[in-house]
Amino acid sequence: MAADPPGTAGQGPRQQPGHTAPALILDLSQVGGSMLPLVGGKAASLGELIRAGLPVPEGFCLTTAAYREATRTVQDGVLAELGKFQAALRTGTPGGNTELAGMAGRARESVRAAPVPPRIVAAVEQAYAALGKAAPVAVRSSATAEDLPFASFAGQQDTYLNVIGIGAVLEAVRDCWASLWTDRAVAYRAALAIKPHEVALAVVVQRMVDAQAAGVMFTANPLTGRRREAVIDAAPGLGEAVVSGAVNPDHYVVDTEKSRVLERKIGDKRVMARPLPGGGTEVRDMPGQADAASLSDEQAIGLAALGLQAEKHFGSPQDTEWAIDTGGALWLTQSRPITTLFPVPERQSGAEGTRVYLCFSLAQGLTRPLTPMGLASLRLAGSSVAKAAGFAVPDPRRGPPPYAEAAQRLYFDLTTPVRSSVGRRLLPRVFDVMEARSAMVLRQVFADPRFSVTRKTPLGLLRHVLPAAVRARVPETVLRGLFRPKAALRRLDRFTREFAEDLELEAGAGPVQRLDHAERLLGSRIFAVVPAILPLPALGFATLWLAGKLLGGRDRWKDLEKVLRGLPRNVTTEMDLDLWRLASAVRDDRGSRTALAEGQPSKLAAEFKAGNLPAVLHAGLVRFLDRYGQRAVAEIDVGMPRWSDDPTHILGVLANYLRLTDPAMAPDVQFSRANAEAEAEVERLVAEARLRGRVRALLVAAALRRTRIFAGLRELPKYQLVLGLAEVRRQVAHVGAALASTGQLEHPEDIFFLDFEEARHALDSGDANATSQPGKLRELVLERRAAYASELGRRRIPRILLSDGTEPELLHAAAAGMAAGAGNGTLSGSPASAGSVTGPARVILDPVGARLEPGEILVAPSTDPGWTPLFLTAGGLVMEMGGPNSHGAVVAREYGIPAVVGVPEATSRLATGQRITVDGGAGTVVPD
Repeated sequence: MAADPPGTAGQGPRQQPGHTAPALILDLSQVGGSMLPLVGGKAASLGELIRAGLPVPEGFCLTTAAYREATRTVQDGVLAELGKFQAALRTGTPGGNTELAGMAGRARESVRAAPVPPRIVAAVEQAYAALGKAAPVAVRSSATAEDLPFASFAGQQDTYLNVIGIGAVLEAVRDCWASLWTDRAVAYRAALAIKPHEVALAVVVQRMVDAQAAGVMFTANPLTGRRREAVIDAAPGLGEAVVSGAVNPDHYVVDTEKSRVLERKIGDKRVMARPLPGGGTEVRDMPGQADAASLSDEQAIGLAALGLQAEKHFGSPQDTEWAIDTGGALWLTQSRPITTLFPVPERQSGAEGTRVYLCFSLAQGLTRPLTPMGLASLRLAGSSVAKAAGFAVPDPRRGPPPYAEAAQRLYFDLTTPVRSSVGRRLLPRVFDVMEARSAMVLRQVFADPRFSVTRKTPLGLLRHVLPAAVRARVPETVLRGLFRPKAALRRLDRFTREFAEDLELEAGAGPVQRLDHAERLLGSRIFAVVPAILPLPALGFATLWLAGKLLGGRDRWKDLEKVLRGLPRNVTTEMDLDLWRLASAVRDDRGSRTALAEGQPSKLAAEFKAGNLPAVLHAGLVRFLDRYGQRAVAEIDVGMPRWSDDPTHILGVLANYLRLTDPAMAPDVQFSRANAEAEAEVERLVAEARLRGRVRALLVAAALRRTRIFAGLRELPKYQLVLGLAEVRRQVAHVGAALASTGQLEHPEDIFFLDFEEARHALDSGDANATSQPGKLRELVLERRAAYASELGRRRIPRILLSDGTEPELLHAAAAGMAAGAGNGTLSGSPASAGSVTGPARVILDPVGARLEPGEILVAPSTDPGWTPLFLTAGGLVMEMGGPNSHGAVVAREYGIPAVVGVPEATSRLATGQRITVDGGAGTVVPD
């Protein structure tokens, strides 16, 4: 049902000849996902649900064409304030929060004061009459920036329930239009860098469901990440009580694969939202409802089945709203993507059963995403490792079979080693050193019966490792290090020289040759670093262990740890000392010292590029970067600029070194002191061993000397790998410059948002497609840059992730929270947004005029969209009311702030200024 046939309705004065203006009103059955700019996110989702055959109350959509027509014409200056506000936002957020709120308020009032154009009034009257005389309807905002894959915009625009009569409908429509410019909506869009002129508002008018019960449903568990678990919050009456957090709802978890209720928690439900006979709603006290369930198990399972259908239709887990009418019929009234779930890793080859993935990015201390070229490089390097170990790699560019990616981070499938006895012994010990938290979570996974041990012997591992080790001459390297350490060091020096020579490419090479060289380095050369170098530092730590055994006794690590201080041949220590020596030279040169003391590092970096730094500082920096300029923050990503590209970080470190005035704290003094202490400890331990025999003393001395010789080399494998990756970056950058010169790319550095195959295809297309191909390539780069920028804001990265989406670390946290109970002053509630934060509490009972300092933890009775601006500075959230799917919980998860909801008497038991620790995974609030 459309008030006007498509192609005739909504023809405004700006219509161009030969073009059909968009319709003012469309029936929801005519709406689809491709019509987002015309109908907004909410209406597009409802239309898709109808197309999927799911039960949705009938209704119509007043399109964005109507909004634009209603707000385009300034009538007697009524809409002038909206125009001024939009213009101010285009040039940046005006003034501070107070000025922004004032301008937004005047813009809203100008929309409310403007009369609805007669053509729109007539269209709405016709469409509303088709629903029945004086039909109760819900009037709901549907913005074009809403219900998006990266942001839900939950509750940012207004909804009006039980609206009766055409006059009330038109007034609600106008109020919805005005809600596009609420403080919270403007702030939310600004936080996501959505431009004000890019948004418009449609309005959905839908028949009200006479709800016996209603609420929200997530088709995946938002707390654990587990897919195939529908999480339902329910309460009697209208769903507004659940969404706004006005009640502690009934909570159900349903296994959608086995169609059974896994968890049932009955809330107190002391109030109920109900429609009033003449229009509008009321919240009514409902004593005695605490023990009455809002849903039967059959109804919960039926809702979960509808949710699963919606998820399959949209292709991703959904956050839905639902209602059950007095006749028992189930209805879906909204569906949008769940934006807070961490994506399940995409593996390069299929595998049966639930899998265990480890985040290799985090194990390397890298929380930020990797660029597409960075990921492509690691895929090739990983394939070379797998091939060297004798594993089949069908397509090296796609990575080895265990390789996986999620949220632009690198994951590895650890299912096979987790299910082997050898893997269970080795993996936690390795990660105890690399990333202790990952080791802890791995040990939790071992208790999961789905990952019971199926391989009890190391034969499978040895079949791959031993031949690869022999080919790489690892046994020879170990024996040489054990019996001829100086010869081992000479051979290592020869290897590093040859490796550096192999990185070079002849002058004058073209872009294709440079790309070939980069792929060759990644595919066959770089991996040779690991077996050539790693056995020596491993030998150093093995001899340290041997010395401990020979010395005997307990708790020898405290003594042995001292032997590892001030180690020679540590390339990282050498780099720091080189930088300190540069700082010492700068301190003795007045011009250089003044430049560092008074200049900003970023400006100094620009001066360095221009050759305008003082001579001593410039020359010293050139020497340092010549040796260490290939290093960087997040240096395993070839897409990240090296220090030689941008020395801002190094200049900042130099400036900090100049602030160090205590000679005893100078790095070279501390290193010399540590070296002397370690040598003294070696002598002491050898003397101790001599008391038990001369041979034992000789063995301890030999073992500890080899520890001192080789343990410092532990940084060298990664350093050499980084040298190789830096050369790959240099060669790829040349390719980017070539593609930019032909117009294929806008900027040379855009090459790092392509992969090798795409770069090669661009080179092959050459100048012939200079007018057609560049547009597509540039669009691809822009899309990936936007996705990368979005991922930079992700706060929580799972260390371990299962293929069903479960985050074991969160399961453990929730279990620990329940076990802790409410002892020692701990307040318990429902986990709502994972993470832990400690900070001062700020108890706020009314958001109007409230102030929340950055990092303070908001403690509130409940929250609705009017509280949203406070979330921008909140360090955490505690609510007395609400369930895990209430508005406050959803927004907290989206902002990445820890949250606990349903905490009884939180606003009276906690005081403003009191330091508390909020654990959103465990569901606990612990006062200091």
